[in-house]
Amino acid sequence: MKTIGFIGVGVMGRSMVKNLLKAGYEVSVYSRTKSKLADFLAENKVQWCDSAAECAADKDAVITMVGYPQDVEQVYFGENGILAAARPGAYLIDMTTTDPRLSVRIHEEGGAHGLHTLDAPVSGGDTGAKNGTLSIMVGGEPADFDVCLPLFEAMGKQIVYEGPAGAGQHTKMANQIAIAGTIAGVSEALTYAERAGLDPEKLIASISKGAAGSWQMENLMPKMVREDYAPGFFLKHFIKDMKIAQAQSDKALPILERVCAMYGDLEAEGMGDLGTQALICHYREG
Repeated sequence: MKTIGFIGVGVMGRSMVKNLLKAGYEVSVYSRTKSKLADFLAENKVQWCDSAAECAADKDAVITMVGYPQDVEQVYFGENGILAAARPGAYLIDMTTTDPRLSVRIHEEGGAHGLHTLDAPVSGGDTGAKNGTLSIMVGGEPADFDVCLPLFEAMGKQIVYEGPAGAGQHTKMANQIAIAGTIAGVSEALTYAERAGLDPEKLIASISKGAAGSWQMENLMPKMVREDYAPGFFLKHFIKDMKIAQAQSDKALPILERVCAMYGDLEAEGMGDLGTQALICHYREG
């Protein structure tokens, strides 16, 4: 496997492509707005394609990392989409966090086209993407996972085969549910400390390595303190993930619902393009 088509070169996609290049793969890329990639295209030896179909044609594997389920549906099933353009025998890997039912549909229709499909959402944010340490949760056929494992190893560190098509997405939903509660807890802890007049740097040093410690605390609480809301993961995309999880669950998820509502308030105020650490704004406004 040498030639890769990568569709969706955003905040995380850029770093993922760079790590594939470092591993020796030949990478072609496509995103909706070429002008946003001017610096990336100038600095990296990638081939630009004018459409998703062109990016998928004659590649050993095609990776998609787009924003929303409707974007996934468009690039796979739309006119001149991936399913029609990819050559039989190619591997299609959707690394977008999306609806598990859509992953099953891609798997079924991809199989009818003689294609191998995997759903492989990731966790770790922009830092994990840059460092090649993403957690990758994979659903699909075990044999297809084995073939694509070297690709995953170029981009991630914790790589787990979760089960049949859709299992990767279900695992990611569980991941996002856990994050929702954790980041809310981190925000509340910082709010309490600020109102008590504590030194936030001392707070982080004191509690981040103990039982209360988490990735969210260690990586996002310092950004909250600095009021640095640059997106490692877009707030609006986290809302999308939480809503997918809610739709998939046959029982109420009260913590998730509350956190999603808080983020929804921030998005309504125009903060959708900020990072998830901007949840602290909800508490500081209160």
